[in-house]
Amino acid sequence: MSFRCSPCRLAGILLAALFVPGLAAAAGSCERLVATGNPEYPPYLWRDPQDPKRLIGANADLLQRLGKELGVRIDVLYSGSWEKAQEEVTSGRADLLAGAYLTLARLGSMDYVHPPFLMTSGVVWVNKDAAFPFIGRDDLIGHKGSVLAGSSLGEEFDRFAKASLDLKPVPSLTQGLQDLMLKRSEFLLYQALPGQAQVEALGMADDLEALEPVLSSEGLYLTLSHNSACNDPWLRGQLAKKMTELSAAGVPVTLLQDNLERWKAQQ
Repeated sequence: MSFRCSPCRLAGILLAALFVPGLAAAAGSCERLVATGNPEYPPYLWRDPQDPKRLIGANADLLQRLGKELGVRIDVLYSGSWEKAQEEVTSGRADLLAGAYLTLARLGSMDYVHPPFLMTSGVVWVNKDAAFPFIGRDDLIGHKGSVLAGSSLGEEFDRFAKASLDLKPVPSLTQGLQDLMLKRSEFLLYQALPGQAQVEALGMADDLEALEPVLSSEGLYLTLSHNSACNDPWLRGQLAKKMTELSAAGVPVTLLQDNLERWKAQQ
């Protein structure tokens, strides 16, 4: 899928901006932004059953609020797997990544909008019939696990996992959960709430469970591609300002609760 940022202000408006105080700062902003993200991340994001080209969920609703506040249209589109979504934003074919952990790799290709709008917990998912003693991450050493390709449980845990764990990347959460059901892997690393939502939707709640304690707790950020034609100081500043205001008002948490019920109703 190829994404394209729509043209910014017309030449006449740009010329007028030279003579109207305050307009010059806003003139560089695009009128339309394209966002994408993890399509297997309910209640944060998932594909719209009525329009599979779109992503819906708490993150998508938050971007709609941001766009309304800024007077900018933001379309949240499906671009494939989570790994593919990140590639689209890195390349600039999509402008925004609608929810990501802070990692050094992404910092090289994206600007992070502060503050994080929600917190998520990374956990260990297992088949109840093949569970093993677990009190912390060291207990994963020696077991065969899987992880969603391109995913992260936070920089600190990622370094530990790379050095110490036997992990196989899987292309989708559904594949990872199916491997657990068939005991092709002993554990799956993923977030708690999206994992639980998908486990219940697939009818696997009697067979799979998340172990405690959690492995990580990380902030979820909106990111803006370095290669987006829309990336300018005005847009970065306005996104940060509006995100701060919406987060302080508790809007992301309310949207998350609403979309959890929305996801359940769709199943």
